[in-house]
Amino acid sequence: VQLVESGGGLVQAGGSLRLSCTDSGRTFSRYAVGWFRQAPGKEREFVAAITWSGVYTYYGDSAKGRFTVSRDNAKNTVYLQMNSLKPEDTAVYYCAAQSYNQDLIKQNTYNYWGQGTQVTVSS
Repeated sequence: VQLVESGGGLVQAGGSLRLSCTDSGRTFSRYAVGWFRQAPGKEREFVAAITWSGVYTYYGDSAKGRFTVSRDNAKNTVYLQMNSLKPEDTAVYYCAAQSYNQDLIKQNTYNYWGQGTQVTVSS
């Protein structure tokens, strides 16, 4: 599994971005995927996650009501739609994959990580 994030960039407060997490392998649909973020000087935190099938999704407190995680297994891609962005959402966003399909909010359950994509929200 090799994960590649894309879609980050600079956006004004109140704007939207859609991040993508893509894997070139053929077994991506067998992995649950999580999104995490790390702001400067802070620990990496859970943002959102989605199970293999996409039936179940989970969100961190900072994402609830503003972010939506989804997946298209035919395209080997997981998305994170981020709306109503705030300056405090500024961080490097990482996607990660795990084969257990459980404990999705825990970082240490993930086997594979992408390199991250920078999201900057200006006030």
